[in-house]
Amino acid sequence: MADKKLSIITTKGTLDWAYPPFILASTAAALGYQTNIFFTFYGLQLLRKDLNLKISPLGNPAMPMPMGMDKWFPVLGTALPGMEAIMTAMMKSKMKSKGVASVEDLRAMCMEAEVKFVGCQMTIDLFDWNPKDFIDGVELGGAATYLASSGGADITLFI
Repeated sequence: MADKKLSIITTKGTLDWAYPPFILASTAAALGYQTNIFFTFYGLQLLRKDLNLKISPLGNPAMPMPMGMDKWFPVLGTALPGMEAIMTAMMKSKMKSKGVASVEDLRAMCMEAEVKFVGCQMTIDLFDWNPKDFIDGVELGGAATYLASSGGADITLFI
């Protein structure tokens, strides 16, 4: 499988959307795939040194709610102040109790497995972010950099 290549485009930066690219990339790298992830727009949040990822129950009807809340709690109630913090804490607790690796650990596994991280320079410029806020080992570039690193990919995923 040494000739296999996986390319992932990551556009979301919430806790629930952080897992798929890192799980898929670390698994592919372990299977011998040459793997890269292009982080653009809100997905670039996943490369921050200080991760402060949240999960929003608002607009996420598939999210399992505790105590059967999805059956009786109005959707509008998920917009109440503090609900995002409560749901984030509950999700992190659930993941920890089930032995799910943290986003930080999965990201570190990807880096150890030499998954290439490309951060979107245009997004950094657009939002006036400081490149120093992102982890070391990230190549900054735009669409041309991504296309150069993902050319000939056997599998391309948009997450």
